[in-house]
Amino acid sequence: MSRQLTPLALMAKAERACSSARALLDLGDVDGACNRAYYAMFDAARAVLLASGAAVRSDIGKTHGGLINAFSEHLIKNGPVSKEMGRLLKRAEEVRLVADYKGDSVELSDTQEMVKQAETFVATLKLEFEHSLNRKKPDHGYPA
Repeated sequence: MSRQLTPLALMAKAERACSSARALLDLGDVDGACNRAYYAMFDAARAVLLASGAAVRSDIGKTHGGLINAFSEHLIKNGPVSKEMGRLLKRAEEVRLVADYKGDSVELSDTQEMVKQAETFVATLKLEFEHSLNRKKPDHGYPA
């Protein structure tokens, strides 16, 4: 299956990953929760980046570093996304690498914080995503 995901599908995927992160946390799977929380943020960032009309390749999600750099360059550096959202994404990537590749599990308190941050990140970016879509709609002169 090699077709590209649309920004709308990516945002829905991000929301599902957030729900999965919360469920895994509730089950006590801290590493799995960190993984899903990071991917929720990753997919939300990719959705907003693609929806923004920024000059990026459609396969921007191919590398994690490439996506994070493009997100920072196009959406954080001069807005509309806050620098705090950029820091959350970068921190989530670091924690996910520990959760997925190191021998030790992530601390429960760190996982709880990361899941909350992912929920905040996805909700914030969803609002920006909706604004991006509204900016792209043609104005036909009809009342909203």
